[in-house]
Amino acid sequence: MKKLVLTGAAGRLGSYLREPLSKMCDELVSTDIADGIGKLYPGERYEKGDLASLDDMMRVLTGADMVVHMGAYADEGPFEKLLGPNFIGAYNIWEAAYQNGLKRVVYASSIHAVGMHPKNEFINTETRHRPDTFYGLAKCFAEDLGSMYWDKRGLESVHMRILSCAQVTNARALGSWLSYDDLIQLTQRCIETPVTGFSIIYGVSNNDRAPVDNAKASFIGYRPKDNAEQFAAKILAEAPPMNPQDPGDMCHGGPFAKVELGNSGVATMNIIDDSKKT
Repeated sequence: MKKLVLTGAAGRLGSYLREPLSKMCDELVSTDIADGIGKLYPGERYEKGDLASLDDMMRVLTGADMVVHMGAYADEGPFEKLLGPNFIGAYNIWEAAYQNGLKRVVYASSIHAVGMHPKNEFINTETRHRPDTFYGLAKCFAEDLGSMYWDKRGLESVHMRILSCAQVTNARALGSWLSYDDLIQLTQRCIETPVTGFSIIYGVSNNDRAPVDNAKASFIGYRPKDNAEQFAAKILAEAPPMNPQDPGDMCHGGPFAKVELGNSGVATMNIIDDSKKT
């Protein structure tokens, strides 16, 4: 591949994708709204850009073959706060990709697009949208956008519904964990698969307690290696009992299913910032 673009390169997940993606192409263009992302890898170039600006995205995607779209405001918040980066930003990526003739968008979607489904429903890639927050609603919007651009304009997209890609610090993560190595493998498979059309696949490791089914996306070839069960004894010994009346315990969206619209879901999740430094 000649040119690959990575949005959200300054973020935690983006920091782990930069190096492996730089090895898949002649030129990796990493982009974010930050002034910089540290030392660049061989073959990597950084371009500052605002997702909410179509002009910026047209510039960044010029000459690219594909874009891995990880950029977003990565929490629940007031609708107005998410409107630019998450809603308009998604449109700008798809429109700029179409106008620049890209083959595919690989998108970081989220479990929060279906977060209000109860955990006792073993959901698959065809489960209807049931967002838990404005953040989840933005993921639904981008998935529908991808479907429409495939049907109407022939632009492929793969939507990685990531469950929780962070260190395992709570009982929910025993099922929802996506390790960084498995994130890298998933992203690589979404890029390498010859034909995807419009596709959805869950971003989750090979956990014994995984609550989602990827069978209908098996053609992508994602075969996760890691399993959160290695953390189970310690986590469960320290975890409080679950409340069957608490949507935070009983819904796929976890804390996001419990918070009031517009309030942070990340605030109660004890996410450790272990971004990869360069």
